Amino acid sequence: MSDVQGEEDAAPLKQEQDGTLQEEAEADAEGPAPSGEDDETQPDEEPADRESELEQQVQDLEGRILHLKDQLLRAVAEQENLRKRAEREREQTRRFGITSFARDLLSAADNLRRALDAAPDDREAADEAVRNLVVGVEMTERDLLAAFERNGIRRIDPAGEQFDYNFHQAMFEVTDSGKEPGTIVQVLQPGYLIGDRLLRAAMVGVAKAPPEPEAEEEEPAEG
Repeated sequence: MSDVQGEEDAAPLKQEQDGTLQEEAEADAEGPAPSGEDDETQPDEEPADRESELEQQVQDLEGRILHLKDQLLRAVAEQENLRKRAEREREQTRRFGITSFARDLLSAADNLRRALDAAPDDREAADEAVRNLVVGVEMTERDLLAAFERNGIRRIDPAGEQFDYNFHQAMFEVTDSGKEPGTIVQVLQPGYLIGDRLLRAAMVGVAKAPPEPEAEEEEPAEG
């Protein structure tokens, strides 16, 4: 009888202990409860940090975009400069590549002109062979000058023009020519241009201003 009584008294105590153990186990599983201070600061700090990080990333990307844009513009400008330089060099080569060859042909053109200047003025009175020779020389000179023109080579024959040191070479001066001073009165050798460049200056004689008459000295009056 006493044993049954003891078992009945121990049953509620055991149930109470089991309930306490179960509550502790559930509390351990849930983890420690956050404090009131953490609940207030954590939600505010995380969005602010994230926003600052995003702004920094945007600034970095914008800076890189500007850098790449600057590099692209520089590359485009450099390519354009190279293209223009290549075009200029190609044009210069096309226009002036025959300069040395043309300069060598000038002596041939000079000799043809000298031969024509030496021909008799009265061709009708000259022998037929001489007339044919003169006609052949004239045709040769005409064809040579036409070939010069096709390749941008122009002859300078400045008789009667004002002297220009850019295109003419003065060999002597002529006084009492009746021309305005600085006027070319004689062409010894014609000049040539290739494009806008001087291939050979024309050798010329230039009119000179006449000397001014000396003023006569007045004789002192006798007193």
